[in-house]
Amino acid sequence: MSDSAVTDPERRSAVAVPRTVTGGGPGGAPHRRGRPRRPRLWFEILLIAVSYWTYSLIRNAVPEQKAAALRNADRLWALEHRLGIAVESSVNHAVDSVTWLIVGMNYYYATLHFVITVGVLVWLYHWHPGRYAATRLVLFATTGVALLGYYLFPLAPPRLMNGGHFVDTVMVHHTWGSMASGDLKHLSNQYAAMPSMHIGWSLWCGLTVFALASVPWVRVLGLLYPALTLVVIVATANHFWLDAVGGALCLTFGFAVARLWYGRPPYALPRVPVRERDHASA
Repeated sequence: MSDSAVTDPERRSAVAVPRTVTGGGPGGAPHRRGRPRRPRLWFEILLIAVSYWTYSLIRNAVPEQKAAALRNADRLWALEHRLGIAVESSVNHAVDSVTWLIVGMNYYYATLHFVITVGVLVWLYHWHPGRYAATRLVLFATTGVALLGYYLFPLAPPRLMNGGHFVDTVMVHHTWGSMASGDLKHLSNQYAAMPSMHIGWSLWCGLTVFALASVPWVRVLGLLYPALTLVVIVATANHFWLDAVGGALCLTFGFAVARLWYGRPPYALPRVPVRERDHASA
């Protein structure tokens, strides 16, 4: 075929091929840092299981600094009074007066934190493989930095405050699920309330669904999930409002880590890894 027989679309296609290489090392060879790849199922299951086990082990290994945690709770409660946002006790008592509602929130607090997060990971893995690793990195970095908060700022939840007049809703209503109440309390660090990973994880879920889902009502549900989680953590007296702020700050750190590693926000990465997409179009 002569050069004159090559069409304009073919010329553009030929020029576009090198653009699939992101970055380069010495001599122009492409480097592998931050390149989205299709995740391997067995590896992801193992990684998530080991990571959560490690997180739980470290979190619970942080010394239960009860005296310091109670002092910090008093200080945080006083700060919220000065800011005019100390309404957690009113919310706790109001919701506790409606038995079916508070029992439902107890189970919500105990289960959805894990179920929804795993569900979003599975959805990402199946429908957005090119964005999966970067978005998972956000979650891991968020959780990792939270461990520093547990160690550096031990904090008692409102339900354990001295004279805070909060209702421990799990104890009162004998509902299952809280690792920090009843017979299970000795298996969990009760004074690791700052930051709230219920908020960190639910925000991660909500923003991911809102950014990537194509169905409008699903995107709305994505935003409603962290909002409802905020109400639940306060109504059950497991967290202060400011614990939620701490969780959001940890998530911001997680997004910054992923942005630095991949060179752009996780949601801006291609839905399918570039190499796999090129093979499919060949």
